[in-house]
Amino acid sequence: MLTGTDACAAYASDDSDVAGKSPDAVALAASAEDVRVTLEVAQRHEVPVTPRAAGTGRTGGAVPVRGGIVLATHALARIKEIDRANLVAVVEPGVVTGELHATVEREGLFYAPDPNSLDMCMIGGNIAENAGGPRVFKYGATRDWVLGLEAHLMGGTVLRTGKRTVKGVTGYDVTSLLVGSEGTLAVFTEATLRLVPKPPAVATALALFTDVRAAARGVSAIVAAGVVPRCLEMLDAATLDAVRAAGVAVDPRAGGMLLVEVDGEGSEATLMRVGEVASSCDGCFDVVAAQDAGQRDRLWAARRMLSKAVRKLAKHKLSEDIVVPRTRIADLLARTEDIGRATGVRHLAYGHAGDGNLHVNFFWNEDRERSDVERAIAMLMRATVDLGGTLSGEHGIGVSKAEYLPLEQSEALIQLQRDVKRAFDPKGLLNPGKIFPSGGHRAC
Repeated sequence: MLTGTDACAAYASDDSDVAGKSPDAVALAASAEDVRVTLEVAQRHEVPVTPRAAGTGRTGGAVPVRGGIVLATHALARIKEIDRANLVAVVEPGVVTGELHATVEREGLFYAPDPNSLDMCMIGGNIAENAGGPRVFKYGATRDWVLGLEAHLMGGTVLRTGKRTVKGVTGYDVTSLLVGSEGTLAVFTEATLRLVPKPPAVATALALFTDVRAAARGVSAIVAAGVVPRCLEMLDAATLDAVRAAGVAVDPRAGGMLLVEVDGEGSEATLMRVGEVASSCDGCFDVVAAQDAGQRDRLWAARRMLSKAVRKLAKHKLSEDIVVPRTRIADLLARTEDIGRATGVRHLAYGHAGDGNLHVNFFWNEDRERSDVERAIAMLMRATVDLGGTLSGEHGIGVSKAEYLPLEQSEALIQLQRDVKRAFDPKGLLNPGKIFPSGGHRAC
């Protein structure tokens, strides 16, 4: 247990800009029993508990907004089992995602979910947020890879949900409900994950376009051609400028770029097909294939460093994770340009274009500009819903998007989810202040 002022203050924030309240104590769990006892004692004394893994979330999910106890699970970091015969891994919540990738791939196996923070983020947080990443287009998000959970409820009740088999329809799918619940329903101490054989080959290419809307049309053309890349990433002109400033050489004529990766048998032939389709699109002027694993790694290193690279563009940055139907990406980009002109707020966009998930980043330097940024974000949320999209694809709702939830969901649906929350946590002590609006929404 940590109770010192400075020690506790280190757990008052995550990788978002949400301002939390320093917890009164931090419980550093070293076992599942530590988690159970913490939740039992906290409920007895009606003390709020905020679960936390690596603290890399972008919407304030691990921020204690009401003080109380932060329950840190990062020390629960064992890969307990890799079952090659049944294609299953059993892990604790503190396992770093990138370490799990490396471990199972040494066994000739594959775990697909790949958040861009995979070198830091942990499986417990990935499950809580239903994390995604570039490979979602082909392989799905975290929920598609979680077979079962050991979950602790507020008060100390321990549940084992799900199964070790790929098929199973016994009762309600409580496991899928817990995945993406943002720490508001239970705290995880073990996860049973699905694995698949490691793809035998991977091939990667860049397609360069005159502008980002041409790149968006290229996305639709590639998918319409029947190609299913495992990754289909898009970068706009401002993002490419940030990449160039970080020292990555990109043709200066490019105002939009697609990073395309395919895997499996015949991947080279599939990539050639991607190149043919992209080259036939208006605005595409070059397609460059990685010649070896080293080149492919350099391409992905440039993509994964984007968040850090764009942080250097201004004193303050907010990244909004939104999703629209793939065919509406160009429309969303147009609306984003309109928002920039209307508010005067600088912005850029990049993301997982294959599934319509874009990260729109807003920048400012002076505190007086923050109100314009908030207005721009509200306009983006409304535009996303107008285009048939959703407010979050992989970062969750947390604190920062809670007041926008009524833009997408009806009052009846929100109330139903509150009722579910009450069934799991009657006193509302587990990760309070997350997901649900406190009253109205900021778009009003």
